[in-house]
Amino acid sequence: MIIVTGGAGFIGSNIVRALNRRGIDDILLVDNLENGRKVANIADLRIADYMEYDQFLDKINSNHVFGDVRAIIHEGACSATTEWNGRYVMQINYDYSKALLQWCLARSVSYIYASSASVYGLGEHGFREDLACELPINMYAYSKFQFDQYVRRHAAGAASQVVGLRYFNVYGPGEAHKGSMASTAFHFSRQIRETGVARLFAGVDGYADGEQQRDFVYVGDCVDVNLWFLDHPERRGIFNCGTGKPQTFNDMARAVIATLGQGRIEYIPFPDHLKGAYQSYTCADLAKLRAAGYDAPFKTVEEGVKAYVGAGAPNA
Repeated sequence: MIIVTGGAGFIGSNIVRALNRRGIDDILLVDNLENGRKVANIADLRIADYMEYDQFLDKINSNHVFGDVRAIIHEGACSATTEWNGRYVMQINYDYSKALLQWCLARSVSYIYASSASVYGLGEHGFREDLACELPINMYAYSKFQFDQYVRRHAAGAASQVVGLRYFNVYGPGEAHKGSMASTAFHFSRQIRETGVARLFAGVDGYADGEQQRDFVYVGDCVDVNLWFLDHPERRGIFNCGTGKPQTFNDMARAVIATLGQGRIEYIPFPDHLKGAYQSYTCADLAKLRAAGYDAPFKTVEEGVKAYVGAGAPNA
């Protein structure tokens, strides 16, 4: 059995779908379906069982035996970077992750979990998997950072696989339920379909209008990285998961416009509340991932948007 937490969410549901394509359906899907709109992500999936995350955590804490578990792929989290209830964020993102780690270590079960490029903060010291580069600037980032620190302390030299994947700016099908936290590809495509205009932030931090750069990574590529580690249980550590080739917000908007065959760009004032708390540039350092043996290419924004928006986003 493979357990996927956050399995009704964005990346999690795409992982389950990829496992189904491999003919794997002995899957326990764990999530919180209080937001029932996420059912759109799982209606076509084949799974063995579903469990609410709090019930699952209770079983984990009571050392429940789920059967022959090959791996836990932990994608469940509070992903809102605007959530400032630190107690809540640490319970969901830190305590939950620790409990799963200890359960896996005690049973030599592979543990592949979602970290985040947000741990690098404003990126002033680079984007390398090194403490010298890490300085989180919000609660979400801190919760991910602190769990990575816990892994470094408690999983070093573990007999079983532990892998953390620091996702950069992920976009693709299955994110509609995320609302304001959905990707720019999602928002630009919806804006253009509804109004004909993609609204981008004006320049800030020395960048011209729309020229801020992010490492936009297609969700299918993130899934491929997860499954590669699942196939290589001897590989372990914390790794960046991005393209290593940042592109501008203008590039993203132009790719959406080209795919839809309509639309134009409009720049809006940069919000005061985001000044000093906004990543104007991100770029995954892929040296460690490549050294581990992962050599597959990553889609450009133009390729990813064609696969995503061309297939029906923003409702996908």
